[in-house]
Amino acid sequence: MNKTLIVAAAAASFATVAHAQSSVTLYGVLDAGITYTSNVQPALGQAGKSRWAMGSGIDQSRFGLRGSEDLGGGLKAIFTLESGFNIGNGKFANGNGGMFNRQAFVGLSSQYGTVTLGKQYDATQDFLAPLTATGSWGGTYFAHPLNLDRLSTNGDVASNNTIKFTSANYAGLQFGGTYSFSNNTNFGNNRAYSAGAAYQFQGLKLGAAYSQANLGDGTNANGATSSAIGGIASQGRVRTYGAAAAYAFGPAQVGAAWTQARLDNNAVALGTLRTDNYEVNAKYNLTPALGLGAAYTYTNAKINNGSTHWNQFGLQADYSLSKRTDVYAQAVYQRAAKNGIGASIYNGDSFANNLPSSSINQTAATVGLRHRF
Repeated sequence: MNKTLIVAAAAASFATVAHAQSSVTLYGVLDAGITYTSNVQPALGQAGKSRWAMGSGIDQSRFGLRGSEDLGGGLKAIFTLESGFNIGNGKFANGNGGMFNRQAFVGLSSQYGTVTLGKQYDATQDFLAPLTATGSWGGTYFAHPLNLDRLSTNGDVASNNTIKFTSANYAGLQFGGTYSFSNNTNFGNNRAYSAGAAYQFQGLKLGAAYSQANLGDGTNANGATSSAIGGIASQGRVRTYGAAAAYAFGPAQVGAAWTQARLDNNAVALGTLRTDNYEVNAKYNLTPALGLGAAYTYTNAKINNGSTHWNQFGLQADYSLSKRTDVYAQAVYQRAAKNGIGASIYNGDSFANNLPSSSINQTAATVGLRHRF
């Protein structure tokens, strides 16, 4: 009898240890806002009229599963499955028809770094975006015009068929890269790759990244990425460069960023397109609960032999009701050059549904409620 009890106790203890070595976490963001958008184009409403709409606010609503298993010797198996959705109607978002449309990967992690395989963000989103307004406190509407640099992850921006390496943190320095397979007999038909690095010392943060997608002839729907980046079809190659810096002192943080997006060989009237974005941003916490943010971006675009530009300003006030729940109000104003393609504040949808302005001016103002779990 005693032996039986001892065996049962030992088995129970082993089961407890095995359970403690692995974990699965359900997490997510629920963000609902009411947004006013001015000067909506005739195809999307009456010319010059405004639109009130309920949907996603600062962030794209999402839920996910994140897990790990201790394999011993400092090695872990990890995975993430993440889905974005429209909180207004409950439908999956990002236009790719998949359930886990934001991220879906599995990998191994050790003291030297992490290797993961699946649908993942590239180096521009990992190392550069967190130092910009759209990639940190500002969210979707603070994205650079048209989001051609894809720093806002509200949209189908993660790369498919991707193997990623992210280093451990070496005295504040971290680096990494991705390679995304075309999954095609023509190896270069819709593949992508990226590399980047970040450094932090006390309140100073630096980041830089490069990414390139070779989209081929646009016939490979199972490749690394969409053939309509920024809603502009038929690019032969898309390249993104960028560098950013931020400095935090006391309750304040200031930052600056530059990105360049090049869309080559467009089989449309726009032709080859290059945009340079110059951003400055600041965040100040008036109290532990109340934060104020501001950002300005100047974007210059070269289209074939012509050029145009945009000026974009954004303000935000955010009040925390608890550690996980906050309310906010924000407004973004954009003004385009008179010789350009008009104003169009990015809202996370495809370009065709992105509410381009009927004039050179547009304002998007949002009030909302956000809960994290």
